[in-house]
Amino acid sequence: MLHLRIISPADRTEAVLAAIGATVGTTHLAVLPGAAREPHGDLVLCDVAREAGDELLNELRALGIDRDGSVAVENIDLSLSARADRAEEEAPGEAADAVIWEQLSEATHEESTLTITYAAFMIVATMIAACGVALDNAILIVGAMAVGPEFGPLAGICTGLVQRAPRLALRSLVALLIGFAAAIVGTTVFSLVMDALGMFEPGMLDAARPNTSFIWQPDPFSFVVALLAGVAGVLSLTSAKAGALVGVAISVTTIPAAANAALALSYGDLAQMWGSAEQLMLNLLGIILAGCLTLVGWKLLWRTQQGRMSRRPGAPRGTRK
Repeated sequence: MLHLRIISPADRTEAVLAAIGATVGTTHLAVLPGAAREPHGDLVLCDVAREAGDELLNELRALGIDRDGSVAVENIDLSLSARADRAEEEAPGEAADAVIWEQLSEATHEESTLTITYAAFMIVATMIAACGVALDNAILIVGAMAVGPEFGPLAGICTGLVQRAPRLALRSLVALLIGFAAAIVGTTVFSLVMDALGMFEPGMLDAARPNTSFIWQPDPFSFVVALLAGVAGVLSLTSAKAGALVGVAISVTTIPAAANAALALSYGDLAQMWGSAEQLMLNLLGIILAGCLTLVGWKLLWRTQQGRMSRRPGAPRGTRK
């Protein structure tokens, strides 16, 4: 269940109540007239089944509540209520499969913002991967993959393209490109410093590396894995099962490829550098393609699901079409 806290202008409160009453899966409605001070208006509280949450949020947007009032949404971890149980049964589909598009856009907006913390994680993750490449250590490579924050901007690009939000897509693309550029530059400098200290040497790059040689040798399987990872990552975001993102992070060769490119660049090995760059681009394109297709599939699925939603008997008509 989701909990909604709505600040509604007084002249639109009845329309808000009508929209809530007409939405299948709502319950626990409370109205506090004139309780809100900034912005001024009525405070409306209700719970809604996650499956019906996106529909109700669209109704509230159509009423302009997001512009002239406020809508806050919280996840309810525990609800001991027979009414809540009935509301969930009334709503079509399963809560784990429901997509709250507003929530997805907000999450990807936050994760795809270019910040100092984001850049620092990118640089540190790539440096860890560079150590793994030099030592042919698969554990360090996996650790670097888990640390890398690059899936946030990738998800932002997919969401922006599918939701027709060009600003989100562009901001995410800029964050992704600048993040990888900073990581490669920083790791190149790091490799030169490690070489000066005698901890890295050219022989490490040229030696047989059975555990990490795949990083700069892209093949069709690289693209297949990237596609599957893109699907898994988007499913994890839309279903709020964030734990799966760790598996996504360690299944694609993005951070390690950037690290190998930086290490090869520091030693002037253009063949490995270009091979790593190809691996990186192949993975990024595969994730974006699969992510967009998955989101489009979800939109079509939920459009069909919402088309089967029935109005509550006797509910006011509100703004539903």
